[in-house]
Amino acid sequence: MSDTTVSDTRTLSDSDDDAAARLGARIRELRTARRLTLVQLAAATELSHPFLSQLERGLAQPSLASLRRIALALETSPIELIAASDAEDGPAAVEVQRAGEGSLPEGFASGAARLLARGARAFHPMEVEADVLEPGEPFVHAEEEFVYVVDGAIRIELDDATYDLTAGDSIHYSGGIAHRWWSLDGSRYRLLVVKSTRRR
Repeated sequence: MSDTTVSDTRTLSDSDDDAAARLGARIRELRTARRLTLVQLAAATELSHPFLSQLERGLAQPSLASLRRIALALETSPIELIAASDAEDGPAAVEVQRAGEGSLPEGFASGAARLLARGARAFHPMEVEADVLEPGEPFVHAEEEFVYVVDGAIRIELDDATYDLTAGDSIHYSGGIAHRWWSLDGSRYRLLVVKSTRRR
């Protein structure tokens, strides 16, 4: 690992305050669950300790590159962290999510996603749409995950094995498995991704 630490100087506007607070709270929650100190997270991400402290307190916002480093260190994905910043607290007995609501910015993590249920849940369902051609870095987290291909086709890599999935196919894998996916034929794909919030 490089001795150089990266500082992120992006600041927030007033309209970003609530989202920044939710994102910071989620990062702090995951860091605590992973039993990492801020100093340890700073070392793992090569981001500065003061910046991470500001981030957890909702006083700063990371670039997408920095968010990816944080996600990898916390065994989650950038999409889930961004979705958490848009989440509303408190469970609801019945929730309807309309198309176009809760969307993440186009281009984020080479695609777009939206959280399909907000607040404290036993699982996190997300809709992911992208046309990623390169595998990128694998993600590993302790929670199990289910992926259903709505449209298009993907190649998914689980540890050392790869599987080709087309519309209507699905795959489930336990926590602790390194995984990544990309477009099988260069066309856009749409996925339903359901991640358990329980570590196994």
